[in-house]
Amino acid sequence: MTDRVLILDFGSQVTQLIARRVRESGVYCEIFPYNIDTDRIRDFDPAALILSGGPASVYGEGAPRAPQMVFEMGRPVLGICYGEQLMCHQLGGRVDASDDQEFGRAELTITDDCRLFDGVFAPGSREPVWMSHGDKVAALPPGFRVVGTSGNAPFAAIADDARGFYGVQFHPEVVHTPRGAELLRSFTHGVAGLSGDWTMAAFKDQAIARIRTQVGGGRVICGLSGGVDSSVAAVLLHEAIGEQLTCVFVDHGLLRAGEAEEVDRLFRQHYNIPLISRDASELFLGELSGVDDPEVKRKTIGRLFIDVFQEEANKIEGARFLAQGTLYPDVIESVSVTGGPSVTIKSHHNVGGLPEHMNLELVEPLRELFKDEVRALGRELGLSETLVGRHPFPGPGLAIRVPGAITREKLDILRKADTIYLDEIRKAGLYDTIWQAFAVLLPVRTVGVMGDARTYDYACALRAVTSTDGMTADYYPFEHDFLGRTATRIINEVRGINRVTYDITSKPPGTIEWE
Repeated sequence: MTDRVLILDFGSQVTQLIARRVRESGVYCEIFPYNIDTDRIRDFDPAALILSGGPASVYGEGAPRAPQMVFEMGRPVLGICYGEQLMCHQLGGRVDASDDQEFGRAELTITDDCRLFDGVFAPGSREPVWMSHGDKVAALPPGFRVVGTSGNAPFAAIADDARGFYGVQFHPEVVHTPRGAELLRSFTHGVAGLSGDWTMAAFKDQAIARIRTQVGGGRVICGLSGGVDSSVAAVLLHEAIGEQLTCVFVDHGLLRAGEAEEVDRLFRQHYNIPLISRDASELFLGELSGVDDPEVKRKTIGRLFIDVFQEEANKIEGARFLAQGTLYPDVIESVSVTGGPSVTIKSHHNVGGLPEHMNLELVEPLRELFKDEVRALGRELGLSETLVGRHPFPGPGLAIRVPGAITREKLDILRKADTIYLDEIRKAGLYDTIWQAFAVLLPVRTVGVMGDARTYDYACALRAVTSTDGMTADYYPFEHDFLGRTATRIINEVRGINRVTYDITSKPPGTIEWE
């Protein structure tokens, strides 16, 4: 693979957004932790490198540093925030603590032109950018010059055109820097001269070739949940190895209404993929009985999934591989030297390996993709828009949408409310506009009056968020008529709920899953 960019991660909560913006411009890239072995960098052979932001101070004891070879490869380098400061620090400049911090919106004044700014920023213009720094560059290394300033950063943008080294104190990867994506594209396409011809069709062909090489003549079992990720992985695997694949679908009793039947129809009948359906609801619900702690729920579900897959694998003669729909955010977080949020958030995943006793080799054909790239791959494979556009539904399923102890009664109530909620969203033509929507059965009961009778039933919360990449999210601003209509239906049609509320909490940057 040629024309690829390496991003070194120094702990910024938005490093993944750099990769997103680069890939959106048709350039393949990967994220490595800053202390990766230099042989890995050499083998990756990047055409250009980007140094991410991070929370440390470059002059602090034990502060992360970039391998010096990064600046000796003869490849263009872009430093962002901490990355700019680190570039200056390691190449002979100086970075100081500052009493004048910049967090949030700021204005960048373009003081000179450079190759990075070609076609994006013009000298003399003022550009809105997003800042997040306490330290500042105080002296430039040899060869650099100032090309942009801000109110509290006299070296807000610096350039060394001869070596193709650039630094910006702001974050071009976030949407709050309106022309940031253009700036990153200028670096990859203009400065580095990359063609930007990475396509999902090319990825599909490469992925199929890699699967065939890894698997050979072995048999593969694929953990199928019915969601987008595992479904796309299963269809990709089937296209690569055909009858060597057997999918295993586990009904853990925490699925949405009608989901088990839908999976069976889609994969057994439509795609004709060998499928084993295992009803393990009694096992899962029995182990989860009386469990309140959401983290214990996650770990219990993850452990039971492994046990069930092991049992099914033992029934399939010659099974040597276990496939799952791990995505790139999972991989990045699992190797993060700074301890990313998915250590807790995605604790039901098996990212980074399987328990030794499983005696199966892991196959993760989607581990290089982000969520919307998986959807694009699904379309490339011919999957229906209904499936590839489906809202995310994390592994723990309804277990984390029933805070507190789980019972079959609560699950039945929640399924009915959730079905009505999504039905109203579809009728309003809003399903594809919303990133994720679901109902939550709150662990409280309230007194109410319905007709002439007093009720003592559960309260239900509705959630809906918008997002472009799943990294950050904001609540969807439903009209009051929609909320009133939906709440009325739920209260009238679902016995056990007498109150409905709408959650307008936003999702902070840097987290991976809404739940």
